Amino acid sequence: MIISKTKTKEAVKNCNVSGEFYDALDKKVYELIAAAEKRAMENGRKTVRPCDL
Repeated sequence: MIISKTKTKEAVKNCNVSGEFYDALDKKVYELIAAAEKRAMENGRKTVRPCDL
């Protein structure tokens, strides 16, 4: 798991966080990273930068 459950709980101010939320969030983060890596490679770079998000 790439995300921190503690940090996620801290970021959610007015709601509870279900157990399934962490898995879904983790999946989204991995998708974002994969897409950013693909974009960087398509632009001839081996460094992922904020603009790749």
